[in-house]
Amino acid sequence: MTMDFFALALIIALPFVAGLAAALLPSDSRTPVTWLAGLTAATCLALTFSFYPAVSSGHVVRYQIDWIPQLGLGFTLRMDGFAWVFASLVSAMALLVVIYTRYYISREDPVRRFYLLFLGFMGSMLGIVLSGNLILLVVFWELTSLFSFLLIGYWHHKQAARDGARMALTITSVGGLSLLAGILVIGHIVGSYDLDAVLASGNAIREHHLYVPALLLFLLGVLTKSAQFPFHFWLPNAMAAPTPVSAFLHSATLVKGGVFLMARLWPVLAGTPEWFTILGLAGMASFVLGAYLAMFQQDLKGLLAYSTISHLGLITLLLSLGSPLAAVAAIFHMLNHATFKASLFMAAGIIDHEAGTRDLRQLSGLFRYMPITGTLATVASAAMAGVPLLNGFLSKEMFFAEAVETHANSWVDTIAPYAAVLGSTLAVTYSIRLIHSIFLGAPPPESFPREPHEPPFWMRFPVMCLVVTCLVVGIIPGLTIGPFLRIAVTSVLGEATPAYSLAIWHGFTIAFGMSVIALVCGTMLYLVAGNYLEHTDSPPVFGRIQGQRLFERTMVAISWRWARSIEEVLGTRRLQPQVRLLVAVAIAAGAIPILSAGLDFGPVGNGIDIAFTGLWCIGMVCAVAAAYLAKFHRLAALALLGGAGLVTCVTFVWLSAPDLAATQLAVEIVTTVLILLGLRWLPKRWRTAEEPIGVSDRLRRLRDLSLAVMAGSGMTVVSLAVLTRTSPDSIADFFIENAYTEGGGRNVVNVILVDFRGFDTLGEITVLGIVALTVFALLRRFRPAPDTIERPEQQRIQQSYDEAEPDRKAGATATEYLYVPSVIMQWMFPVVIVLAAYLFLRGHDAPGGGFVAGVALAAGFILQYMAAGTVWVEDRLRILPVVWMGVGLLLAALTGVASILLGDPFLTSYFQYADVPVLGKIPLASATVFDLGVFSLVVGATVLMLIAIAHQSIRRLRAARLEEARQLEEKQQWS
Repeated sequence: MTMDFFALALIIALPFVAGLAAALLPSDSRTPVTWLAGLTAATCLALTFSFYPAVSSGHVVRYQIDWIPQLGLGFTLRMDGFAWVFASLVSAMALLVVIYTRYYISREDPVRRFYLLFLGFMGSMLGIVLSGNLILLVVFWELTSLFSFLLIGYWHHKQAARDGARMALTITSVGGLSLLAGILVIGHIVGSYDLDAVLASGNAIREHHLYVPALLLFLLGVLTKSAQFPFHFWLPNAMAAPTPVSAFLHSATLVKGGVFLMARLWPVLAGTPEWFTILGLAGMASFVLGAYLAMFQQDLKGLLAYSTISHLGLITLLLSLGSPLAAVAAIFHMLNHATFKASLFMAAGIIDHEAGTRDLRQLSGLFRYMPITGTLATVASAAMAGVPLLNGFLSKEMFFAEAVETHANSWVDTIAPYAAVLGSTLAVTYSIRLIHSIFLGAPPPESFPREPHEPPFWMRFPVMCLVVTCLVVGIIPGLTIGPFLRIAVTSVLGEATPAYSLAIWHGFTIAFGMSVIALVCGTMLYLVAGNYLEHTDSPPVFGRIQGQRLFERTMVAISWRWARSIEEVLGTRRLQPQVRLLVAVAIAAGAIPILSAGLDFGPVGNGIDIAFTGLWCIGMVCAVAAAYLAKFHRLAALALLGGAGLVTCVTFVWLSAPDLAATQLAVEIVTTVLILLGLRWLPKRWRTAEEPIGVSDRLRRLRDLSLAVMAGSGMTVVSLAVLTRTSPDSIADFFIENAYTEGGGRNVVNVILVDFRGFDTLGEITVLGIVALTVFALLRRFRPAPDTIERPEQQRIQQSYDEAEPDRKAGATATEYLYVPSVIMQWMFPVVIVLAAYLFLRGHDAPGGGFVAGVALAAGFILQYMAAGTVWVEDRLRILPVVWMGVGLLLAALTGVASILLGDPFLTSYFQYADVPVLGKIPLASATVFDLGVFSLVVGATVLMLIAIAHQSIRRLRAARLEEARQLEEKQQWS
């Protein structure tokens, strides 16, 4: 494993690790967490720059760790010139945004949560840029959607933030699923998901009959991500996010992810009529419509959001043309747009922060209060409008030059020059309006919400850096952006890279004339319609078509009306019909293949073990009796169900499976106790007087009995067929032969769980942790039925007896009744700890292991809660089950990561024997650390569910006390 891999992996991993570290800092660590985030971004930028010598010479830095090579799945990192430029852009923008955020975010805002999400967002975007496997890219793609959802909803106390976050997540997630489907189709065509293999298969993909479906799915994914028509409406609603998030989102992340991927796969998918038409229409509509709607916005961030839609539409339109020169212009404009748009969003945040509003109707004459900020915003707006000697002018002129060329015999290509001039004219208009409405003119008659003034220097510093970049690139592009643009373009286009010029003057060309027309017409349009734009609330024609309203109506129709209609037809609130349908589907799923292919039986042995048969008869009687009594006698049904579980446990022992037996026994005990504690809060059910059974009731019972008999008989027949015929070759022999030599353990079952199939176990404990958190969250909101709040009858009798006796206290009988058992259970806690440690330490070579040890220790905690009560235990034991779960999952994951760092596949184990004084030789295996993670998570998950149930008693007592206090208050009022 080379240092290049460590550097590439660190660029992606460092933001995630730093985000977790930020979350663990104290709540008042505003400055330390800012330094942590800033150093993280600076380190990523430095690591990225360390690859410049390699990528500038045309070398592709690549490292791959295979996971399932047969399916083309692996952890592949890849950096070429294009990825290098974007990684540098993301890291540099992140650094500037961190500096800006230090002065923007209020002290009352949870800054740790902000940087946790922000750094995760940064790491996800870097993952997209540096992924060398398309499946891995989709994983990071979805992470950007998730983190953007959390960042947009950062101020979740605001309705607009919640709505905007939900809309962004819905649209981009639907697009993400579509992208995944498209990537799967492309991988099927190529036979690999490796990015290099895909980039080398352009002709094969374009000539394949699945090209059009793959293209449609791919474009749906990237167009939703980049907020392109007709999915553009989510981006303006995302402006409820903090301004640093908006600046980062618009300049280097999320919406740039879509155009990045379009450019990344441009050599593979471009050049067909379908690509040209679909992408050209979407880009052209976004370019013109976004600019048109931007002119009428009264919210400063809303104006900038629609301008982003327009500029991304320009990039999309360029990529649709299929021309290498158009691709060069698209990549160039991606970089230029990042600089002037980030600076404008930061300036908007400064205005909002210092003046108290970003409503253009309440802002004017700010230049006299904020001259430096006004100057910076003016230069950035000029770059956005395409004014000469600024970077936006250069890429805009390249856009005009390509728009007038003929690329296809299509009406889309015919109207492209006119759309280019129209969109650019509108861009000039809204750019002028931005500056004139805010900084020029007289101050508003009413005073500003706050007294405006210049921000602190370091809050303005990122804007200054970006504006200087706009100027320097616009004046001397060949010396500044030229080398970086060259390596980006070359890595995308390869041998098809055309000759292009970054000179600031090309003579009086058609493109220059189009630029002049756009600047002049845009200025004249503002002079004519400026007053109207200042006072209108909705743009003509398109103002009536509100994407947000269409989205809300669609969501209501899908999630409410259609769902309710389906529920009325197929659903029921009764459990029995749902179970009946589930069992019927299961019977059909098993019967169809059996009836179509048949079922072969082997010879049945003659010998019958009477004892084993009797054991199973007991189990069947317990199961049937539990089902019969479940409705009205829950306690008896639970006891009988435990009996069936014990029969299963004895069966495992009988069939020489002590590991399974020990686990089954521990789980049976713990689950029985937890269910028993939960029975207390179920509503009471009383057997009513016997009524005559009608014909419909008899038919229903007969139907249920038939389903039960069919399911049970079917499983019996299938089990008999499997047990009697000759077993096929399996991997069992491999596990037995290699458990000790490869896994370092003699307990084959445990070695399978923590070594050979460790990834499965990692997934299972993750699911267990999610289930525990879900149970805890549900029970926190659970309110028991009214008839369960009152004390049970036995406790009421004991309570009344204690209150009647003058020398006794309330609850004394219950205390005395359980005094000896409670003392014994408390004394057993150290014994249970030792037992859990014993089961854990012997698990690799003898029956035991982390799972059964974790359940055993959880049983010890359960005993303490049962013996002394919730309040007593939690006053004396600081359990922190969520920490147990987190540490367990982290240990298990780090075990796999350690093997990767040593150059082996994920979760590869290592073992050797060590001489320990007194104990002698003991085996030391890395799988033991993984098993320790399993142990910790099982303990935490089980105890968390126990706490969730136990706290119901505290709530019941609190509710009872409140009720008693209310009754006492009423008595006092009457008296």
